[in-house]
Amino acid sequence: MSGMLALPDSDQTLDPNRTPERHTLRRRKKDYFMLKLLFGWSALLALIIYGARWMYHDRPENRKPAITHSSVNTEVNEEEVHFINEVGPACNQAFSGFLNAGTPEERNQFVLNPISTASRMARFYSLNPITKIDPSTLTLQKRAVLDLPSGKALETVWTAENDIQLDAVFIHEGGEWRLDWDHFVRFSDYPWALFLAGSGEPQGEFRLLARERLADERKGSDTISMVLYAPRFGTLNDTGLQSPEFLIKRSSENGKLLDAALKLERKGKRVFGVKISNPNTESLIRVRVKVKRIEENMERRFELEKVVACHWYSTDEPGVPTAEPPAPQPLEK
Repeated sequence: MSGMLALPDSDQTLDPNRTPERHTLRRRKKDYFMLKLLFGWSALLALIIYGARWMYHDRPENRKPAITHSSVNTEVNEEEVHFINEVGPACNQAFSGFLNAGTPEERNQFVLNPISTASRMARFYSLNPITKIDPSTLTLQKRAVLDLPSGKALETVWTAENDIQLDAVFIHEGGEWRLDWDHFVRFSDYPWALFLAGSGEPQGEFRLLARERLADERKGSDTISMVLYAPRFGTLNDTGLQSPEFLIKRSSENGKLLDAALKLERKGKRVFGVKISNPNTESLIRVRVKVKRIEENMERRFELEKVVACHWYSTDEPGVPTAEPPAPQPLEK
């Protein structure tokens, strides 16, 4: 139509001398440049994100707990590190096998003294619920050599899902590393709360947590005032029902043992010199005791008959000295 300006329908009309091949090559170069630019920006963005995440996780409060060789007042020596690395895998395997076991018979093959432990396991699980723990959720927090009278053992501290906290000890027996089951479940002859309520036999042996009452106020007293708590499985610091007060003469064998254990705790040390700090709340000590319940004149009272040990391990050794070493005598002339 006359009088109208015809618009070009392609870039080629702007440059009549440019060939289609030159146009294609230039477009490919342009696309390649854009691709390189896009890749460069993506790499830079990924580097920024990675750096930010690394800085966040590297902060002490955000680091995930790792396997550590925790110590009290001293470092783990080379010999202990070698022992831990040597026996650790076998202990982990035993622990995983125990937790995966579905029947008492299966669990029994992974525990210390399986024949004598079988009856206690049956009685314990008939009175206490079994807490199912998925071994794949376990995280090993600490492990250290434990010098028991019977030989070297391995003590470990773990966390699992739902904020479960566990401590497990492994002892070598019959060519295998086995779980100290009594220590692991805090075995007692009868549930502490039911015993205090008047149920069960009037005398029993219990693994409990003990706390001294009014320690500063009673420094000059000839008795120690103690209260006892049942530990709760899966936690290290939550305590169950508190017992009535026990007054123990300091000069008695029970008093000497408790006094020695309390002094050890105040120094931040553990029985048998294990180099893991006290897993329980400060001022709580672990004890294995024999307690008697007495019912008379329509009243109920309790008597601490014997402090068997100041720990939960499967040994009757008390774990603490009960007397100061004798002073050196002067040489005779």
